[in-house]
Amino acid sequence: MKVRKFAAIDIGSNAIRLLIQNVLEEGKQEPKFRKSALIRIPVRLGEDAFTKGKILDYHTERMVKTMKAFKLLMEVHGVEKYMACATSAMREASNGSEIIERIHQESGIRIVIIDGKQEATIIASTDLKELIERDRAYLYIDVGGGSTEFTVFTRGKIRVSKSFKIGTVRLLNEMVADATWEQLEDWIAQHTVDLSPISIIGSGGNINKLHKMSGRKEGEPLSYIWLNAQYRFLESMSYEDRLLELGLNPDRADVIIPAARIYLSAAKWSGAKKIHVPKIGLSDGMIKTLYHFGDGWLNKTQ
Repeated sequence: MKVRKFAAIDIGSNAIRLLIQNVLEEGKQEPKFRKSALIRIPVRLGEDAFTKGKILDYHTERMVKTMKAFKLLMEVHGVEKYMACATSAMREASNGSEIIERIHQESGIRIVIIDGKQEATIIASTDLKELIERDRAYLYIDVGGGSTEFTVFTRGKIRVSKSFKIGTVRLLNEMVADATWEQLEDWIAQHTVDLSPISIIGSGGNINKLHKMSGRKEGEPLSYIWLNAQYRFLESMSYEDRLLELGLNPDRADVIIPAARIYLSAAKWSGAKKIHVPKIGLSDGMIKTLYHFGDGWLNKTQ
């Protein structure tokens, strides 16, 4: 058996993550991907990008330091290859390219800014298809700080996919217009009207945390009824109580509410009663894409 190490750096609107995975190769068998380490740094780039139009100095410096630290961590872990992608916040920041160049000069890390379609394509390369039953329909939702990716699966294949500028950090800053919600409602209704029953598959830190808070076993889905009740409960608490009584991290205690709202809205418009939480996301897809396509991964997602 050969053990190789790959890494993914996901530069989101609410946090920056480094995922390192062991890839186990044995003969002609399918390789197995196992998590080796996950580091999450709460650098809220979206707070600047969506309200100021650029990343301010404070967050720029934190981002540069984070990338330097990630470079060292990848070296000591013995990472063979890595992929670094930036999403919504860096897409919209007027100085995004400038910051990426500085990071490359100071840390050696090359970052690629990907669009919503590329993000959805990378996510679709995860173990998601293995979890999908061919005779059922699913609405896959990946909630981010700046945008949310929606993908409809039928008969085990992607029917349609789209990214909407509805994210937790945008919602916190009241930067999502009613028209954008209406566009999302119309899109979901249009592409799920003939799919019943349909279930939701959710990914991202917020839905993972909600699943953990529910006390359900791994693989057991959340119900729409439970999520709605939990949303009302969280909304009734102050930010401080969510920190003290529920033990939520400061950068999770505020975004978890708009995240729940996105899932509930999608469930209502699609008619879904259950939300599956397989705990996979963009970082997992990045490593699989890098492993299978190497340096040509960018062409695969375009």
